[in-house]
Amino acid sequence: MHQPATAIALQYWLKKMGYPRLIIGGFLLVLFIMAPLTGPDLTTQFTNVFNRFSWNAVLVLAMVPMIHSGCGLNFGIPLGVLAGLLGGTLAIEMGFTGPMSFVMAIVVSTPFAILFGGGYGALLNKIKGGEMMVATYVGLSSVSFMCIMWLVIPYKHPSIVMAYTGVGLRNMFALDSFYAGVLADFLKIDLNPILGINLVIPTGSILFFALLAFLMWAFLHTKTGTAMTAVGSNPTFARASGINVDRIRVLSVILSTWLGAVGVLVYQQGFGFVQLYTAPMNMTMPAVAAVLLGGASVNKASISNVVIGTILFQGLVTMTPTVITALIHTDVSEVIRIVVSNGMVVYALTRKTEGAK
Repeated sequence: MHQPATAIALQYWLKKMGYPRLIIGGFLLVLFIMAPLTGPDLTTQFTNVFNRFSWNAVLVLAMVPMIHSGCGLNFGIPLGVLAGLLGGTLAIEMGFTGPMSFVMAIVVSTPFAILFGGGYGALLNKIKGGEMMVATYVGLSSVSFMCIMWLVIPYKHPSIVMAYTGVGLRNMFALDSFYAGVLADFLKIDLNPILGINLVIPTGSILFFALLAFLMWAFLHTKTGTAMTAVGSNPTFARASGINVDRIRVLSVILSTWLGAVGVLVYQQGFGFVQLYTAPMNMTMPAVAAVLLGGASVNKASISNVVIGTILFQGLVTMTPTVITALIHTDVSEVIRIVVSNGMVVYALTRKTEGAK
């Protein structure tokens, strides 16, 4: 007997989306339904999810180039974050303010990203097959090294140096006079004055991510991008086809590192603060978990994986503490956030299946 067309279509979409994503998406939908019933304002929660998506999406996008080239998940993303932090702090040190400080932060961070990514890529070419393990230690050691350098580099700008000594950078400082909200406030949609609901959409940040995502998609369809995918799929065949495998791998690492640098600058302008010293260590696992939750694997990833994964991860991290705290009437939001975020990281890293690409 032939199956009905609707059953075939349902099976197709179940296979395409993957059961894990459907289950997590269903749980997130339940949280949104429960939110107004337990007290939290639903439109405010939508605003929080939009904001967190716009802050983190570029960092998740940074995973795509290295996955395509066969270098695996970029656990060394702190290198890109450090390049972005250097660009941001140096742009402030040079006296730039407003939107120009954001532009100059990207410009200044680019050579650092190329330098760090080139060295990182050359290292990964020496240890093919163990990239993700070595990348983890590269990220940890680079962050530890920069903890010293933030105290040694002779910054002088009064807004960012330690107030009591004037030597070394503060652990955290505000960006109000610099590039805070430079993207989030651009073409921002605020429905409160119009409809009286607390819904704000950071249009500029989302459009900026959409531009980078489109450029990444277009790059992966160029000759070089196709070669990068070939290297990740079958390096032996790629080498036999005349592709310089090592050069393509280094290029993917540089591109991933640069996206990490831009990603942390986008995060900072939305968050409104710069966090230094050990803070970059907290950027890796959420980005890795998000792209895996979106349906990517260690050798395949797409833009849709980035978008879906970031929405699912940030949605759960935002909604779960809010709803649970409202239900039990006890403020355990931070504990729940840590449990949920780390639980999703563990789940994502141990998952064996993924949706179709």
